[in-house]
Amino acid sequence: MTNQEKAAILLLSLNEELAAKVIRNLRSDEIKVLGTHMNRLRNISNEEMHEVARDFCKLAQEKGKRIVSVGDDIIRNILIKAVGEEKALKVIESIENDSFRPYDNPVIEKLRTVDPRVIMDFTKAEHPQTIALILAHLRSEQAAAVLEGLPFDKQTEIVKRMATLQSVPNEFIDEMARTLESELIVGNTSERHFGGVDMMADILNKMSRSNESAILDYLDESDPELAGDIRNLMFTFDDIFKLDDKSIRDILQEVNGEDLARAIKVVDPDMREKIFKNMSKRAAEMLKEDIELMPPTRLSDVEYSQKSIIEVAKRLDAEGRIQISRGSEDDQFV
Repeated sequence: MTNQEKAAILLLSLNEELAAKVIRNLRSDEIKVLGTHMNRLRNISNEEMHEVARDFCKLAQEKGKRIVSVGDDIIRNILIKAVGEEKALKVIESIENDSFRPYDNPVIEKLRTVDPRVIMDFTKAEHPQTIALILAHLRSEQAAAVLEGLPFDKQTEIVKRMATLQSVPNEFIDEMARTLESELIVGNTSERHFGGVDMMADILNKMSRSNESAILDYLDESDPELAGDIRNLMFTFDDIFKLDDKSIRDILQEVNGEDLARAIKVVDPDMREKIFKNMSKRAAEMLKEDIELMPPTRLSDVEYSQKSIIEVAKRLDAEGRIQISRGSEDDQFV
């Protein structure tokens, strides 16, 4: 039983309100994965429930000797309570259409737990297309770490290939699987769909600012249209200041004060002022004092704090509590 299957069984063992609270803390892609597994489950045996309970440190309660019958209404209601009806229906539709890459293959799951340095050593002699295909199966944090360890010219080549991946014949995946001494194919379709601009934007968001800028600058020169497509899907720290005041206040309620001070230490005064005006006078004064008294800070620490705030904004967007506009430069945040 995979970890995703166990997580799905755990959620289905909870009442809808509690399951919804758990789902609210997941990313949209994780919600899709769990929704898929929940949808596949029909009868959960007592033995399976006990196994999951043990693995999750007895967080799931025993269901006695009865069998838990799983219905579509339960899945629908849990998703609606977690992310709202509109987003839930989109998740359900994508599950039914199988329009996203599945994550339940045990080999892919294992690959996604491997240290990025090991993957980097394994792939450094591989063709850029092979590396792009491997990175397309990783968590975005892993892929970003692997990319940052490669020479710049190889980074840019792989980024272009990953961003333009649409579908790959099973024969090619078979060849890569043999190289990895594993099986990476999921399902019975003749092609696998993954990669693309969405994934590349997510990966670049998790890279250091210097590497992110260098890669985008290169793409501006070599493929301006692709660079524009990626930028339109990226959400950066600067974009937070384009949000409406209510959204900024919602983000500030979820953000650690130390991270906030560190994150805005280096931004323009006008951008800082937008943060201050969305706080109480007392809180704003305390934040200003924290910034003034803060010792010299490594740029990497500043970027880490900024990325943590970006993740808060993305989570709130996924929950429907704020709205992040994604589109052309003329498409303003509202």
